[in-house]
Amino acid sequence: MSEKLQKVLARAGFGSRREIETWISQGRIKVNGKVAEIGARVRDEDKIIVDGKKLAPQKKIRIDRRVLLYNKPEDEICTRQDPEGRPTVFDNLPPLKHGRWVSIGRLDINTSGLLLFTTDGELANKLTHPSSMVEREYAVRVMGEVTPQMVQSMHDGIIIDDHLCRFTDIQFYAGEGINQWYHVVIMEGRNREVRKLWESQGLKVSRLKRVRFGPIFIPSSVKRGEFQELSKNEIDKLAKSVQ
Repeated sequence: MSEKLQKVLARAGFGSRREIETWISQGRIKVNGKVAEIGARVRDEDKIIVDGKKLAPQKKIRIDRRVLLYNKPEDEICTRQDPEGRPTVFDNLPPLKHGRWVSIGRLDINTSGLLLFTTDGELANKLTHPSSMVEREYAVRVMGEVTPQMVQSMHDGIIIDDHLCRFTDIQFYAGEGINQWYHVVIMEGRNREVRKLWESQGLKVSRLKRVRFGPIFIPSSVKRGEFQELSKNEIDKLAKSVQ
């Protein structure tokens, strides 16, 4: 079975289909040694090269997919390159012989904690699609007095940027005064959703760390700026969560 070239490369995390169509028109992509043309279709056994770098065979990606767990520090951004020269989450990842690492979702520059990367763009798309409803758990340090009414309001849901946003779970963790820690769970990864929900109650988030994505928790053994490769069992468990 064949698929459109831009679909295959988008699934592998190289960019959007529209971006890849531009790359094709610029002659940056070859299939089986020949410069690809718009509308080209490819099969699993075809050899694809992007900017001189070979893409791993699609069948091999599905069979030998890898997933990294990364403990993102604050002040790193989730893009491959930054015009301002700021450090990115890709800087500390191990190099790949074929293809490239695809991030499973994002964290903003002021948020730390668990971030996953994979060689399987299709898995990344499934895990981040809104319909997947994958749980994301965060540890939050909140400044201000948190009342039961506020907690109930964030449970029930609040319209933010034309979307109903809510925590499916809110648990007090530790601390007092301006140094209270809570653990919260959301089902979607909208931009700054956790912060905006607390801010809707007149409270300020002073620290935010993701501690879980679906069935995967961040282990204490993985320090800031370090990564750990998931086992096959862990990867299978992650994949099954969106089947």
